[in-house]
Amino acid sequence: MSNVTLTIGGRPYTVSAPDGEESHIEMLGRMVGERAARGSGPGQSETRMLLFAALMLADELHELHRQMPPPPGEAPEAAPEPAAAEPAAEVIARIETLAARVEALAAHISEA
Repeated sequence: MSNVTLTIGGRPYTVSAPDGEESHIEMLGRMVGERAARGSGPGQSETRMLLFAALMLADELHELHRQMPPPPGEAPEAAPEPAAAEPAAEVIARIETLAARVEALAAHISEA
């Protein structure tokens, strides 16, 4: 094992990486850093910045899974009924509520 330092949101994070996987971990760190830069705003906490980066990456992954054809021999699942589109402001408010909960949990964990 070796250590790799990733810079995300201007902060260094040192993580362990299996031997030979260092460049892969660095590439993943750059991906997270790019999403963090897109989703961060002035005065945003570290937790919120990382939450938004994770949400963007999860959304991209979800979209890729939706676009993949089913494996051979498996019937495609019936598509769910399209839900009414939520207004952007409501979605943002829900994300901010979740972010506040994550920040509170992070503060509680760091106090312990």
